[in-house]
Amino acid sequence: MGDSSNEELKTKEMDIRSLSSSQNQMQNTLYIHKVGVPSKQNLLKEFTATVKETLFADDPLRPFKDQPKSRKFILGIQTVFPIVGWVRNYNLSKFKGDLIAGLTIASLCIPQDIGYAKLAHLAPQYGLYSSFVPPLIYAFMGSSRDIAIGPVAVVSLLLGTLLRNEIDPIKNAVEYRRLAFTATFFAGITQVSLGFSRLGFLIDFLSHAAIVGFMGGAAITIALQQLKGFLGIQNFTTKTDIVSVMHSVWGSVHHGWNWQTIVISATFLGFLLFAKYLGKKNKKYFWVPAIAPLISVVLSTFFVYITHAEKKGVQIVKHIEKGINPPSVNEIYFSGEYLSKGFRIGVVAGMIALTEAIAIGRTFASMKDYQLDGNKEMVALGTMNVVGSMTSCYVATGSFSRSAVNYMAGCQTAVSNIVMSCVVFLTLEFITPLFKYTPNAILSSIIISAVISLIDLEAAVLIWKIDKFDFVACVGAFFGVIFVSVEIGLLIAVSISFAKILLQVTRPRTAVLGKLPRTNVYRNTQQYPEATKVPGILIVRVDSAIYFSNSNYIKERILRWLTDEEEQLKAAYQPRIQFLIVEMSPVTDIDTSGIHALEELHRSLQKKDIQLVLANPGQLVIDKLHASNFGDLIGDDKIFLTVADAVITCSPKLVEEA
Repeated sequence: MGDSSNEELKTKEMDIRSLSSSQNQMQNTLYIHKVGVPSKQNLLKEFTATVKETLFADDPLRPFKDQPKSRKFILGIQTVFPIVGWVRNYNLSKFKGDLIAGLTIASLCIPQDIGYAKLAHLAPQYGLYSSFVPPLIYAFMGSSRDIAIGPVAVVSLLLGTLLRNEIDPIKNAVEYRRLAFTATFFAGITQVSLGFSRLGFLIDFLSHAAIVGFMGGAAITIALQQLKGFLGIQNFTTKTDIVSVMHSVWGSVHHGWNWQTIVISATFLGFLLFAKYLGKKNKKYFWVPAIAPLISVVLSTFFVYITHAEKKGVQIVKHIEKGINPPSVNEIYFSGEYLSKGFRIGVVAGMIALTEAIAIGRTFASMKDYQLDGNKEMVALGTMNVVGSMTSCYVATGSFSRSAVNYMAGCQTAVSNIVMSCVVFLTLEFITPLFKYTPNAILSSIIISAVISLIDLEAAVLIWKIDKFDFVACVGAFFGVIFVSVEIGLLIAVSISFAKILLQVTRPRTAVLGKLPRTNVYRNTQQYPEATKVPGILIVRVDSAIYFSNSNYIKERILRWLTDEEEQLKAAYQPRIQFLIVEMSPVTDIDTSGIHALEELHRSLQKKDIQLVLANPGQLVIDKLHASNFGDLIGDDKIFLTVADAVITCSPKLVEEA
């Protein structure tokens, strides 16, 4: 056994000498660059640059530079009202596209608005009010050409659920309405504040997976809530969880269901779903699902009117207030016990509305290849909700279904919102009495057909394939909404999203690197099994900034890599590790705790007679390492530009010691 071990050691020694020989030849032809140390920066300039990059990365003042005062004035107005910029190039051709799109989305929004108002437990006219004033404000201040503004299902349900937890909408209808306006006011204030302070990136903390789960759960909850109107049930639970709803549905099967209502609901739901299928199958028929809700309302209303079905138990809308939005500024709670409640509900509803609108705006902006200013969008959305709260509106935002129809109908600018608003104005002034005999069943069918598209199974499957932790966030938000409540589902979604961020920050990935054959490139040995480890050298890459939250874990993880490698080498009777190279190119930053962890790692390696070597630290990292004298601790000759340089330098030392 002893002779065999000696022969293996001699073989390894020859391998090291051969490696060193080839690398010495390479060293004769290659120049090993030293890592550059940046010059010291002024503290104030460094802080200013950091704040500017965080909050003003798009440099909003750039268009104003080197401009005369008159031009700066026009640009200033254009910044607040983007319509000033594009209206000068507006022409008849664009108006034709906007007119068709506006009329199309108006036919879709009118029946939806009446139904969504019922979701928010408000009278039907408030849904129409919210599609009159807010779209006008947005058309002047918004930067998206495709978003269609108005009430949406998810926000209506969320607002209705949160408001009903505070005030009974039936027993105290006036106080409930006032709290709704108060919440809308603070939703707008929240959105404007985020836009002005340029903190819109905060909404990105709600991950895509969590949004998919939350929207899917909310869609099912909304659909279940519509079973009251769909089946004609009089007494229905006020809770939103699936257990309570199904218990209420089946508990009234023998005495609460109305067969005439079910016939109306099922017939028109089938018609709406067929229209939606036809529109998806052939893009030329996009207008079919757009006008199908209005056709359904007209036909069902006419049917109820001529048959007097309301006398046989079919519930109808009855009265809708005629006339445009009455002022409501005096109804907002600016003091008293409901002020804080309105603020809390408004912040939550405003954030969800903002998330949906920004996501929709970015989607269609990328499809048409133009830029969407997120902060301007927040100011525009917030302003329209603040003004809306003072004109009898509740929270409005971008609607995905209406925006999709708007896009496919050929909208060119935000004028399509103005056209839609004008149609809603005419409806409020002249047509609302005609909705008296509209059955609640048709509104339930319209809402069910609209929210089905919010259940994105393909996205959920893709999330499962890509990231299992993301899928946990998706499923957690989904089940939280349908089994508990909308607000709990939202809380779970936010909590899991933050948990993922914390996990990624506190437990970053590390990898052992090896040399790819016939190259000078070092890569992860798990990703590239053909990559070979360099004898006597362990190369570890840290894939994260090193902060107080993860510095101790990174140090211990590197030492575990070292222990595992030493055990494998010992079992194979191979030379021990003498150099530990830490590849730091992914390390974007390091703090004092991180430097302290590197110092502890260095001391631990010294006890094992192993030298610590760093490769390719970035500008910010190398600056902090030199400021802390860490370079003097390990030696400036132990910091290299690349892993290859480090290996070339360390290999002759291995030969000398061998």
